[in-house]
Amino acid sequence: MPASTDRDYRKTVNAWCLYDWGNSAFATTIMAGVFPLFYRSMATSAGLGEADATAAWAYTTSVALLIVALVGPVLGSYCDQASSKKRFLAFFAGLGVCASALFVFLGDDDYLLGSALFIAGNIGFAAGNIFYESLLPHVARPGDLDRISARGYAMGYIGGGILLVFNLLWIMHPGWFLLPGTGFALRLTFFSVAVWWAVFAIPVLRRVEEPPVAGGGPRRPGLGDAFSRLAQTFREVRRYRQLLLFLVAFWLYNDGIGTIIKMAIAYGDEVGIGRNDLITALVVTQFVGIPCTFLFGRLAGVLGTKRSILAGLGVYLLMTVGAYFMETALHFYILAVMVGLVQGGTQALSRSLYASMIPRERSAEFFGFYSTSSRFAGIFGPLIFGMVSQLTGGSRLGIVSLVIFFVVGGALLLRVDEREGARAAGSGG
Repeated sequence: MPASTDRDYRKTVNAWCLYDWGNSAFATTIMAGVFPLFYRSMATSAGLGEADATAAWAYTTSVALLIVALVGPVLGSYCDQASSKKRFLAFFAGLGVCASALFVFLGDDDYLLGSALFIAGNIGFAAGNIFYESLLPHVARPGDLDRISARGYAMGYIGGGILLVFNLLWIMHPGWFLLPGTGFALRLTFFSVAVWWAVFAIPVLRRVEEPPVAGGGPRRPGLGDAFSRLAQTFREVRRYRQLLLFLVAFWLYNDGIGTIIKMAIAYGDEVGIGRNDLITALVVTQFVGIPCTFLFGRLAGVLGTKRSILAGLGVYLLMTVGAYFMETALHFYILAVMVGLVQGGTQALSRSLYASMIPRERSAEFFGFYSTSSRFAGIFGPLIFGMVSQLTGGSRLGIVSLVIFFVVGGALLLRVDEREGARAAGSGG
């Protein structure tokens, strides 16, 4: 190919990856790192017990995921018909940015308002990812799906990790940055997420072209048309047998992964790990994950995508069992390293494996299903975690309950024939 074409391709890929760099700040600082601790502090200040505060956080994440699961497939179907992937991406990124900025107004016991803002921000984060991920088959060349998907996740680790380091320093040493105190530093971290996300969303919106609508120019369907097409897709998805089997497997094992991401810091706080150690361990996870995510992309070229995912699930299984016995900060650091080894690579390869088995002209619609399988299923992990924690008066058995998601999800993934799935997608089923 001409050099200029290669340059344009690289610029487009870089623009797409930078969105992961930007929105991962929400995942690291708000979803996984700083906000769960702040939320538990608000909940206990409002009178909730330790286990109930952890459970309240789990239920908040479940509600957010439920809303995204209900609206995601309809939005995906709609924007495939209307040629509006980037428009929807901009809208939901804006929602997440605004919600993150509003965190600065939270008081010391405003956990209910915190729940509402987190739900709004998580809707922006998760729904925006539907449209961001639906651009992947159009941005990456067919042979580059694994590599580009892994690169996006790695960029997310770097971007989210860099901001998290600054956030950690602000909180631990506010005087170094002339900040008046820890409370101000906490709220500054939330506002920094909004700015970071907004700035790095600009390249994908400017550089990546809106994919064309298959079979003609853009249309302006009503929501009724979107629901009708969604119903048709539910009927047709049965034609893609391997894709459907993969979705069920992904639904299960990704629920386990997502619950660990969302609940790890709250769980560590409850069992007595120091807060500075908890956030520092998350930074370790981020920076271990950077090279390991790239390595997973290479590993897929040697072992195959499915086998590489299964290897990652094996590490998660060991880590979940080990978390039950966690007592010290060192234990938490060891578990953080284990997560960093496999988290980004497992999720990146899952995304690219899915992308290889869907019809490209209906990518947003099918990535709406991908969102459904992860977000709707993702309701149950935090919900079960929270219920077990409340029933037993602690979260150790809650973390062990996640084992079933990895065992059953991995067993189903073993049965997926990815080559048959790719052939079915190319032939229309």
